[in-house]
Amino acid sequence: MDLHAQYPALSDLRSRAQKRIPKFVWEYLNSATGEERTKARNRKKLDEILFLPSILHGEIAPDVSVPLLGQTYDIPVGIAPVGMSGLIWPGAEKQLASAATASNIPYTLSTVATQTPEDLTSYVGGNGWFQLYPPRDEEIRLDLLRRAKAAGFSTLVLTVDVPTASRRERQLRSGLTTPPKLTPRLLAQVALRPAWALASARAGMPRMKLIDDYAGNVSGLSSTAHAGYLLRTSPNWDYVQWLRDHWEGPFVVKGVLRSEDAARLEAIGVDALWLSNHAGRQFDAAPAPTEVLPKIRAAANVPLIVDSGFETGLDILRALSLGADFVMMGRGFHYALAALGQNGPAHLVDVLKKDLIANMGQLGLRDLKDVPAKLPPMTGVS
Repeated sequence: MDLHAQYPALSDLRSRAQKRIPKFVWEYLNSATGEERTKARNRKKLDEILFLPSILHGEIAPDVSVPLLGQTYDIPVGIAPVGMSGLIWPGAEKQLASAATASNIPYTLSTVATQTPEDLTSYVGGNGWFQLYPPRDEEIRLDLLRRAKAAGFSTLVLTVDVPTASRRERQLRSGLTTPPKLTPRLLAQVALRPAWALASARAGMPRMKLIDDYAGNVSGLSSTAHAGYLLRTSPNWDYVQWLRDHWEGPFVVKGVLRSEDAARLEAIGVDALWLSNHAGRQFDAAPAPTEVLPKIRAAANVPLIVDSGFETGLDILRALSLGADFVMMGRGFHYALAALGQNGPAHLVDVLKKDLIANMGQLGLRDLKDVPAKLPPMTGVS
């Protein structure tokens, strides 16, 4: 089967994914918070970044590899963390980690995934990053860092843009609870998606295994809150310094949107800044990362990673033109996995790579490192 003939773009994978997973799972994956205006803004602001094609460059064979945090990746794209990945497609974490290793891109495991770092030891292949929702308890913190390092995760990512839980109204309307509870309403949706149902029956009900390991150490757990939120704290600057002091290896802070934070994070010793509005899932009045990227680039010397709404190779070039070093995608790789199973993530990598090469040819670019200097963006052009 020629996957490029049937699924030449991420939009095709997204459409197929929606037909293969239950509605409540789709609402979890695809929704944002509030009126979802931030999610729409992410796409709108990307589309406003235009370029002038460049001609008469002769034949071009673009190099799309890129160095980041001591490694060289085959393309400037990685897999962002998504909580409860195994709900979206059973076994998601192992399949995504394996695909990332095969494609030589980073894979980021969420603290609230359905697999533990130890479950993925034989899958990450040196490309594993561990995303930390900040535990309040120091002993739990130390143990999480120890476990991530021992399991082969080289890079620590602290998420700082979830000081409180968001509402995600579409998700609430869908009837999904955390942990998931299959009500008659949800079971009816499952019955319409036999492939997902069969795979889920084999894998068992998804749960946040890493969080569950520590839930017994938390008092006051109620039926309306899961242990993940009771374990967490809202970190401050001292917390970031503590993590820098206790983690040996690259350290990234995710959720940065203010340029004034860049110098202070660099002074602490953060190795890269991850610009993100959590894909519109936390706060519905945030700017798109592309809007603040130039100002943060001017204030920062460390690599800049960006996510939230990226879908194509052209989108990646848009980010690089504004000063980003790397792009991460969460929803996209989960659409691909839900659409095509274990073949989906590798296919998406190939789609993105081909799109990068095609657009670099149009723009006369031979190397991605030339993008900021040779590709000044035109914004707001009608």
